[in-house]
Amino acid sequence: MAVNARPGPRLLAVALLATSTVLPTLAAPIAAAKPCAGTEVIFARGSDEPPGVGKVGQAFVDALRAAHTDQSIAVYPVNYAAASALSSGIDFDRSVIAGIRDEVSHIEWTALDCPDTQIVLGGYSQGAAVTGYTTSPSVPTGVPAELVPDLPRPMPDVVADHVAAVILFGKPSARFIRRYDAPPVTVGPLYAAKTREYCARNDTVCDGGDGLPLGHTDYPTNGMPAEAAAFAARRLEATSAPPVIFHGWHGQ
Repeated sequence: MAVNARPGPRLLAVALLATSTVLPTLAAPIAAAKPCAGTEVIFARGSDEPPGVGKVGQAFVDALRAAHTDQSIAVYPVNYAAASALSSGIDFDRSVIAGIRDEVSHIEWTALDCPDTQIVLGGYSQGAAVTGYTTSPSVPTGVPAELVPDLPRPMPDVVADHVAAVILFGKPSARFIRRYDAPPVTVGPLYAAKTREYCARNDTVCDGGDGLPLGHTDYPTNGMPAEAAAFAARRLEATSAPPVIFHGWHGQ
């Protein structure tokens, strides 16, 4: 049973034109875009991982493909540096902001170009911070003043209707991320009900505890990606909806 009806592209385009700085040319030819998938996973890898979705992201994607066989599943790895956790606070923050900019841009273009595609957002470690911040309805209090101009504007509310699920593994706790002079990572209210966060045992990156984060690398093998995939698959099945009509026109 459908629980959400996603807005048509014209309504979305108006919202993006009104609020976004990352879509400078909304008239870009849609025909040039690659074919739209039924589902797209947009995943931000963790610190120090090579480009791609990382080990945790791949484990989640593999589990989701096994759990949700009804649709094609495309994957977009967020394009950012994923700076070392040993970086200075400002370098780490710049890495995160670059990830937010890329993720916001890709989400908005996907929602506009492929309005029937259901989006699943995800992230691990630093990538979980990137994705969490991406959903924020406003610039979080506590961002270093010199970095605020580099942040994109928050996504318009209508974009949330295109996101079926948000999956965060090892999201840095407020205590942990404070060492980088960054604000707490809080999922925006429009995304909170469709979000699941996973924190492994003995992972002090996310649990707020002391000591070494011995459990921070356990996610690919601890069963949490499969658990997250089951949740995302349920959300995908529940949120699929036919096109809707806005003010007398057919939103396709």
